[in-house]
Amino acid sequence: MSKMIVMGAGIVGRAAAWDLARRGHDVTVADADPIAAERVGLELGIDHTVADGGDPATLVGLFDGSDAVVSAIPYGFGPVVASASIETGCHYLDFGGNPTVVAEQLLLDEQARTAGVAVVPDCGLAPGVAGVLAIAAAEQLGDGPIEMLALRVGALPVEPKGTLEYQLAFSPGGLVNEYAEPCEVLRDGEYATREPLTGFEDVEWPGWGPLEAFHTAGGSSSLPRIYEGRVQHLDYKTLRYPGHGRIFRAMLELGLFDEQPMPVGNTDIAPRAVLLAALAEHLPTDEPDVVLVRTWVRAVRDGETRTAGYQIVDLHDGRFSALARTTAFPATALAHLLVTGKVDTIGAATMDASVDAADLIPEMVPTGVLVEDWAPRA
Repeated sequence: MSKMIVMGAGIVGRAAAWDLARRGHDVTVADADPIAAERVGLELGIDHTVADGGDPATLVGLFDGSDAVVSAIPYGFGPVVASASIETGCHYLDFGGNPTVVAEQLLLDEQARTAGVAVVPDCGLAPGVAGVLAIAAAEQLGDGPIEMLALRVGALPVEPKGTLEYQLAFSPGGLVNEYAEPCEVLRDGEYATREPLTGFEDVEWPGWGPLEAFHTAGGSSSLPRIYEGRVQHLDYKTLRYPGHGRIFRAMLELGLFDEQPMPVGNTDIAPRAVLLAALAEHLPTDEPDVVLVRTWVRAVRDGETRTAGYQIVDLHDGRFSALARTTAFPATALAHLLVTGKVDTIGAATMDASVDAADLIPEMVPTGVLVEDWAPRA
């Protein structure tokens, strides 16, 4: 039995702790909020404790003797928690999503190799398993140039309400981060960025469409670096119900994403702080959701255009939201593979560079997160 620490007792941390315990590991859930940690610990019948993700000394004491840490706390704590994991000789996985923070974590590669552990940020849905599937799709077409690699991912309410037709499935801060940062792509084989909430396209999806897709940050993870020079066009876009993206684009253009305080009457207020509070107050939560994933490649082989790809459709299971399931369970599957020695990755690398789909897909099957073949017509 391996000893596992889950940092964070929120929506994703709770799901991660449940799956690791289900797999037979000795799990402790830690959170800065003692009430949240106790609630998840008692619900799942696992140990719980209080820990500040920004306190290295506390983290080292908590992690000592553990085999792996799965961090489901805000991405800003990532470098500190990863460093504490390396110091105590345990594998580290988190859900990433912020390219600047992930780049800082990847600088820990030499230290992680010396310690003989894996440091794996970007280890959830997208970034995460979607990138692993994209690489597997590219490998289906063999060696040679690739015309296009596309990732389309969305978490949507089953019964949309309001003008935004969206519900908060995770923190509003994470949502706005995806909508505010530069989006990494490949254009004509070269690394580039695109503004978020642009590049709109219509998407048909039987049972769920029509939908729209648009550029958002973080979802392409390391893929632009991995495939630069080989893939002509690569992009990641978020799926939403039509109209959602342009409303948020208007908010961005009006400065509502700005983090710098501005004078309003007799006080200074950061527009983003007001927006986050409003989203948290007024958007629905905890209603049934669906996660939709499509990732595919297109290339010319032997004079013919060929495509290959994968699809996931995952629904709220009555215990966990679809987004919690598809975010947490890829990471816990990889954590299990690492601590059992079925995957021997060491060093710092994002999930798409750390595990093969052939190892990851079967390990997710018991959780009910299923992957199927899918690709558009050539």
